[in-house]
Amino acid sequence: MPLPRPADPAGLDAAVRADAAVLAAGPRLVALSHALHAEPELAFAEHRSVAKILEPLAERGFTVHRDVAGLPTAFRAEYGSGALTVGLCAEYDALPEIGHACGHNIIAAAAVGAALGLAEVAEALDLTVVVLGTPAEESGGGKVLMLEAGAFDDIALAMMVHPGPLEIAGAHSLALADIAVRFHGKEAHASAAPDQGRNAGDAVTVAQVALGLLRQHLRPGQQLHGIISDGGVAPNIVPGHAELLYYLRAADSASLDDLMRRASACFEAGALATGCTHEIRTVAPTYTELTPDPGLLAVYREQIADLGRVPIAADLEARRPLGSTDMGNVTNVIPGIHPVIGIDTDGAVTHQPGFAAASVNASADRAVTDGALALARTAIAVARDEHHRESVLQRLARRQEEFR
Repeated sequence: MPLPRPADPAGLDAAVRADAAVLAAGPRLVALSHALHAEPELAFAEHRSVAKILEPLAERGFTVHRDVAGLPTAFRAEYGSGALTVGLCAEYDALPEIGHACGHNIIAAAAVGAALGLAEVAEALDLTVVVLGTPAEESGGGKVLMLEAGAFDDIALAMMVHPGPLEIAGAHSLALADIAVRFHGKEAHASAAPDQGRNAGDAVTVAQVALGLLRQHLRPGQQLHGIISDGGVAPNIVPGHAELLYYLRAADSASLDDLMRRASACFEAGALATGCTHEIRTVAPTYTELTPDPGLLAVYREQIADLGRVPIAADLEARRPLGSTDMGNVTNVIPGIHPVIGIDTDGAVTHQPGFAAASVNASADRAVTDGALALARTAIAVARDEHHRESVLQRLARRQEEFR
């Protein structure tokens, strides 16, 4: 179904024109959100989701580049040729078993909506509008891989909205290390010759006890949590191998380094106590903490308030970290924001089945449209403000100079 094009009478304000484009596309955006939700796909396998997202962008005339950064489900959809390149990040991976319990269907649809709105005023405001399709946020760090491959090199500012049970403009997140710890022991008959074995499962137990005791002494903001992904094959065989999958989190990268050092000692203790060996490997790129750009954040606050939404007080934002996101890595090098847009969840929080159900209710549909409007208006305000525009362009020029 072709997207309706809003009327464009002479003299119509850029923000009004962009709003009209978003609202005209509203039913299509909601349908996109629901379609993504109905067919959840996991990290790096979001092929159907990408096709759905690209359809309205291609129809509007966006140039589409696939396999960005060598990732089959990463893309770049671009419109215009202006000096100020606005990046809108779309996420679309889901969670195992519980689907879109983080609402990435809303994120992607809002990014598409904002892009359609900005396309209407790209020429007038000297913009290049880019939707960056960023896979594997839940596990895999698609944005980190794309950032390292240069996919963000020309982006002057990067934005997205994430749904949640609260409205949080200046959202904060924790730095994250995603690791696997493999213990190697020696198999033996658990009854006839246990003395000949070295129990890798016991190494896991000792390590987890040590981690549990460590929790009392963690710094504020530090967290660790994990699962046993491999604990042996049969009760009558001394486990010759076992594995832990752990997330380590902290308020910032320096604190995360400290936590990694202390947790590594616990893993080593498990191996030492049981006569096993062990190794630690990184499963996915390390996420850094979100660093919202103050100028962009101030503009976004104004726009979201104009839509009738009331974020929590700014002094409470830092006390409510959102877990972790690879958007943190982006905001540490590019002016960016990752606000949370509120939806009605009936008490459910992210990564619960109830949140997945809420991600297609009426409030979620409103969040798609409001998120698109707020992002588009924020970009327009920056583009029209001479000081702010020049500031982000100068930061981009300095960053590009570092590449040379």
